[in-house]
This record gives sequence, C-alpha cells and structure tokens, in this order.
Amino acid sequence: MLKIKHALDKNRPFYIVLYVQSISVIVSAIILWLFLDLHGALSALLGGSVSVVSTAAFVMIISISKGYTAGDTVRIALRAEAVKIIIIVSLLWMVFKFYENVNAIAFIGAFIFNVLIYSMVLLVADYKKR
Repeated sequence: MLKIKHALDKNRPFYIVLYVQSISVIVSAIILWLFLDLHGALSALLGGSVSVVSTAAFVMIISISKGYTAGDTVRIALRAEAVKIIIIVSLLWMVFKFYENVNAIAFIGAFIFNVLIYSMVLLVADYKKR
C-alpha cells in the first residue's frame, strides 16, 4: 500500500495534467459542436485524445520504471518520450487515414492546444508541489 501511495505522490503532476487535458478535450469538443458540426466536434475529440493517450503512455512508463541512478532515469525518460512520439505519430496517421470527414483545423488545433496544456499544467502542478 505504501508503494502505491509513493508512486501516486511521485507522479501527481502527471495525473493533474491528464485530468486537465481530459477536461479540455471534452470542453473543446462541446464548443466546436456548437459552432461547427458533429464532425468538427469529433475531430477535436480525436485530436485532444491523441495527446491524452500519449501522455498516459508516458506516465505508465515512468510509473513502472525504477531509475536508481541518473543514467537509468535519463534512459527511462528518453524511452518514455520515444514511445510517446511513436504513439502520437501513429494516432495522427490513423485518424487521417481512417476518418474521412475529419476537420483538419479542429483536429490539429485541439491536438496543439492539449500539447500546450501539457507543458503549462505540468509546470504549474510541479511548482505547487514545492
């Protein structure tokens, strides 16, 4: 039980980022549904979800890995970042390949918006931890 609590405390900023990203995906999809059509909302939902899924994969890799030395920590971070990039590229390709009615502006816009949220919220969550 103590190890689980330690893992949650250690990765708390990432869980805050996932929460805020998930909320922003839903809100942006609802807003675009009001101003555009259903395909615009689905495109925003898919674009934001690409960022959320890749962040979740990053957090899972960081959470299960144990970096005992500085070299291990850097190696784990690089591996997690590589997996995140592979997931992002794969999901972006899959959406453009298989979803014919994608609204590219809404899709890429929601993706970029969530990437910016990732960096801003991560900095704020880490700052509040101190």
